[in-house]
Amino acid sequence: MAEYVLRQPEDVIHMRIVDLATESHVSEPTIVRFCRAIGCDSFQGFKLALAQQLVRREVKIPFAIDASDSAEQLGRKLANNSMDCLAEVRDNLDWKAVQHAILKLSQARRVDFWGFGASGIVALDAQQKFFRLNLATNAYSDPDMQHMSAMTLAADDCVIAISHSGRTRNLMLSGTLAQEQGACLITLCPPGTPLFDLGDISLPVAINQDNETFTPMNSRLAHLVVLDILATGLYLQKRPDIDHHLDRVKGSLQPLKLPPVM
Repeated sequence: MAEYVLRQPEDVIHMRIVDLATESHVSEPTIVRFCRAIGCDSFQGFKLALAQQLVRREVKIPFAIDASDSAEQLGRKLANNSMDCLAEVRDNLDWKAVQHAILKLSQARRVDFWGFGASGIVALDAQQKFFRLNLATNAYSDPDMQHMSAMTLAADDCVIAISHSGRTRNLMLSGTLAQEQGACLITLCPPGTPLFDLGDISLPVAINQDNETFTPMNSRLAHLVVLDILATGLYLQKRPDIDHHLDRVKGSLQPLKLPPVM
């Protein structure tokens, strides 16, 4: 039965137990025992678990792009690759570390965001997200500014260092300096890298290297999602007190917009 399921999982999720027994040449009680042996309480429970697994490994259009690709093929390949990368980051996040980071940020007086290149753009986006939460924030993509930023931090401050490689020398030098001032260093980078090992709280964000030309795009998306999680978690920590502040900020933007056309 197991061999049959592995060969044709898409068919199995639509089968009755009697159909599977016939096709795999086993008895119905054997199927029930099999389901229980792998932790499912019933055949229906087994089919549900199998369907969920198939969704996770959904077959996508191969990512390798070609000059002959149509706009739709190109778009689907890029979108599918991005979705795969985000699912991988989600499944490999250390959720205890995420919770720890949210708690630390909720206690922070100031949060600085550091990154270079595409990670510098992510740092700017994060600064825009977090400053609305009534928090002093800065974003720096220049190594000199990061170093000076580190020297002005204190024990109730945090730095979020963003890196696709986890091996950027300047980030590590400035991060070490920030730690010497007593600040908490939160890193978003691949596990097992020098920056990850340096962080006080390290969130694993690793992107498959197979398509290096487009990897920075997926790395940027992955870091943005993780920072969205942190920002939303921080918002939930601060509410309901923060709601009035956010309403005031949102209201201040209304005069800058044209009224809707009736």
